[in-house]
Amino acid sequence: MNKLKLIVGLVCMLAVGSVAAQEHNHHGHNHSHSHGTQKDAHITGHVVDATSGEHLPYITITIEGTQLGSLTDGSGHFSLYNVPVGTQKVTASSVGFQSQSMTVEVVAHKTIEIKFELRPSMLEIDEVVVSGSRNESSRKESSSIVNVVSTKLFEKVSAVNTAEVLNYQPGLRVEYNCSNCGVPQLRINGLEGQYSQILLDSRPIFSSLAGVYGLEQLPAGMIERVEVIRGGGSALFGSSAIGGVVNIITKEPLRSSAMLSNQTAFNEDGGADVNTTFNASVVSNDFRSGAYIYGTVKNRDWYDRNDDGFSEVPQLKGATIGMRAYHRFGKYSKITADYHYINEFRRGGSHFDRQPHEADVTEQLKHDIHGGGLTYDFLSRNEKHHASVYASAQHIGRESYFGAGQDPNAFGRTRGLTATAGGQYTWSYLQDWYLPSQLTAGVEYTYDYLNDAMLGYNRIIDQTSSCIGGYVQNEMKNDKLGILLGVRVDKHNKIRKVIASPRANVRYAPIENLAFRVSYASGYRAPQAYDEDLHVTAVGGDVTLISLDPNLRPEYSHSVSGSADFYQRWGRFEMNLLVEGFYTELQDVFALREMGHDADGNILMQRVNASGATIAGLNVELKAGLQNKLVLDAGFTFQKSRYKEAFQWSEDASITPQRRMFRTPDTYGFAILTYNPLKAMTIAADLKYTGCMLVQHVEPDWEKESQAFWELGAKVAYNFRLTQHFGMELCVGVKNVLDQFQTDLDVGMNRDAGYIYGPVFPRTYYFGVKFTL
Repeated sequence: MNKLKLIVGLVCMLAVGSVAAQEHNHHGHNHSHSHGTQKDAHITGHVVDATSGEHLPYITITIEGTQLGSLTDGSGHFSLYNVPVGTQKVTASSVGFQSQSMTVEVVAHKTIEIKFELRPSMLEIDEVVVSGSRNESSRKESSSIVNVVSTKLFEKVSAVNTAEVLNYQPGLRVEYNCSNCGVPQLRINGLEGQYSQILLDSRPIFSSLAGVYGLEQLPAGMIERVEVIRGGGSALFGSSAIGGVVNIITKEPLRSSAMLSNQTAFNEDGGADVNTTFNASVVSNDFRSGAYIYGTVKNRDWYDRNDDGFSEVPQLKGATIGMRAYHRFGKYSKITADYHYINEFRRGGSHFDRQPHEADVTEQLKHDIHGGGLTYDFLSRNEKHHASVYASAQHIGRESYFGAGQDPNAFGRTRGLTATAGGQYTWSYLQDWYLPSQLTAGVEYTYDYLNDAMLGYNRIIDQTSSCIGGYVQNEMKNDKLGILLGVRVDKHNKIRKVIASPRANVRYAPIENLAFRVSYASGYRAPQAYDEDLHVTAVGGDVTLISLDPNLRPEYSHSVSGSADFYQRWGRFEMNLLVEGFYTELQDVFALREMGHDADGNILMQRVNASGATIAGLNVELKAGLQNKLVLDAGFTFQKSRYKEAFQWSEDASITPQRRMFRTPDTYGFAILTYNPLKAMTIAADLKYTGCMLVQHVEPDWEKESQAFWELGAKVAYNFRLTQHFGMELCVGVKNVLDQFQTDLDVGMNRDAGYIYGPVFPRTYYFGVKFTL
């Protein structure tokens, strides 16, 4: 803990010192122009739609290599004041349009006027992403394939949290692993949730404890976009990034605005799911300061599919509030602060009108989560050097009850603190060479403390994990060729030796609309408690407890992928086709083995090392759009996940050892079709397909091949422009139209709560209203 305080203190002192120095330099340059700045050099202009000629409001205008930026006003005009003299690259960008850049020569004491003509883009393939290299880059030119979940996708499928939207990405599948408490799990390319690292604004503060229910706890209102990288990512982000990385980017204020919305849903039993969201942002007239606040209140009834008195979907009550704010000290420096608070109550099982210890089965949790961070960014005046220092932390308090048979001793208490601090430096050099280069180096310290006490089960997890790592990478790229080589070195306190995680990426674009990528990346997981270990499942009237083998070794991965990415525009028709082959080899793979029962009859499972595993497959993604009217997003995955040697998961000798990984279908996919018959009207239909998979049942032990599932959804929305600045949107829709659901659910108190697969929510009807200002 003292190490953590020392490092966070040093980072904060460095940030404050840098800010003070920058403020001094900024004031000093009000009296001197010897460093190339000029107070009277300005850029003004306007932005229009290239097809209709209409002026476009609220388009983002930026100058590359500086912190200068602006938005077009309601009439499509903008102004940038006190621009550095010399050659500057100005870019106009907005969701729904292709970005456009212009190179202009800024002259002292003069104002330059420019005009942007943006072409509509239905496919969102020019987004700026940061997860591919830790630096901002166009998605098309990124060295790695980065999939982006935008706010538009949240709206198309009416997703109210992160868990509901990630199914609509190739290679990703969200499943629920407990019919009592509804614990969600994200699988990337078939690997279980603990193989993927979840980041919040690129920071690894999403601990094992946060990962148990965290995907459902992050509301759509706080998210700007979600970036997904499939394959090993430890070379960039450290431990646990074996299957992939999910980087959740929170919203930053762009203009002064406000929004209030409600979505209310009802299932076949009349159970309600009510979500109310608000957000507001305020930005100063000179765009130097801005603040964004958000909040969500959620209330969901429990659902019993087979009328046995035991839930398949838990009761949920929660509230989230947070903020993100920034201030620019000048053209070249910026400080950003964010904070969020999440309070959630969830309960599943039986007898919801009783206290948890008076019910036959209850899994109940109360969460209090506080998190936040501080980041300071500095750019040099020649635009070649970029430095960033940061510190982030998240604290979780959890009160729990995991019990069966009216057990008065099944209460638990969990506390977790995760913090990270670090710095990153980027040097852009050889900019006039054939392959302009960018060198990035950084250091990062992560601290994770966990105390999970369930005294009634004689189980206490008291774990402190820490890791200090350094990384360096060099990326050389132009429009046709990109080469990235990098390595990260970590010293984890749970691993005796130093871990080196290399990566290599090559992108080659023989023509403008076609890019090939080949990549290699490695990853590792330390032998420590993970999210699955912090969840207790009721099985056969008893509970299942997971412990770690004292000789558990680290798990390593090696991932290789190759892809072809094709973009094409024919008149008003756009298309993007991506085909990606992937192969991941796991060494000393973590697996659960049944170890009998304890003195109280509880089922004991132990996390051990299996021989290894391989995951191989193909992801196909298609995006197509026609005349700003019709847009199709679709993806499909073919894969195989196999242990190298057959694994004996049960004590029952009659069950044949299994090479197939459980709960991993060989085929799955999605499709979303959006139609805009009118500018203010949207009709959307979506499909999620889950192929057959091998599932296991505990007490008694057996396994079977599941059925395939097809989930259909539909939505209609209409946007009313009430005044020039005030709008209202109404929508109605249905989810899981065919009411696809597991047909062989366990029944009663002695059921295996972990024996649940397929769609978790029944057919649901919803309506919503949203007000914007």
